[in-house]
Amino acid sequence: MDSHHARSTAARDPDGGDRPRWNHNIHYHRLILDAVPPGARTALDIGTGNGLLAAELSEVVERVTGIDADAEVLRSARHEASNVSFVHGDVLTHPFAPESFDLVGSVATLHHLPDVEGALRRCAELTAPGGALVIVGLSRTSRVREFALHLRGLVQHRYLSHRRGLWEHTAPTVWPPPHTYVEIEAAVRRELPGATFRLLPMWRYAVVWRKPGRRSDPA
Repeated sequence: MDSHHARSTAARDPDGGDRPRWNHNIHYHRLILDAVPPGARTALDIGTGNGLLAAELSEVVERVTGIDADAEVLRSARHEASNVSFVHGDVLTHPFAPESFDLVGSVATLHHLPDVEGALRRCAELTAPGGALVIVGLSRTSRVREFALHLRGLVQHRYLSHRRGLWEHTAPTVWPPPHTYVEIEAAVRRELPGATFRLLPMWRYAVVWRKPGRRSDPA
């Protein structure tokens, strides 16, 4: 099943029939879905929130785990997909086995964690050899080109919000983000050699990293 079909099913509004839910985070789920390695069997959604990304991943990956530190939002997430294992806990300390996930994904979560470098190292540790780590995050603007991109993003936000409606998640938020894009990019360069970092409209950035090595065949 391809990622476009996964988005068409898992992201529907339960109160709105076939109308797909949309917000800035859902808009960028496709970056994570498109990065799922061929034959991936395990995936981890860090900061799963309402569980929409985990539900979409479960349509293309056999075993999906979503973890979040907020117990209340996990009650909502468990209604999204019965075949996802939702865990209440802190990804930095939860006893996941190292290198146990073919895909590690995170949307709008990194800025909730106090130690960016430590969080990146933990994400890399949990990614299996040959697997992918994909982070979509938020940061503060500090350069002219960032302001210009976000002005474009503001236009995009207004157009898409009007056309699709803006679905409000119930996960806790942190604003403003504690780090600038410059600081996040520097941390990525230090902790994830070879990763790509790019700015996105609508106040986001994306990090994609492939862990060196080859994925082992399942036992």
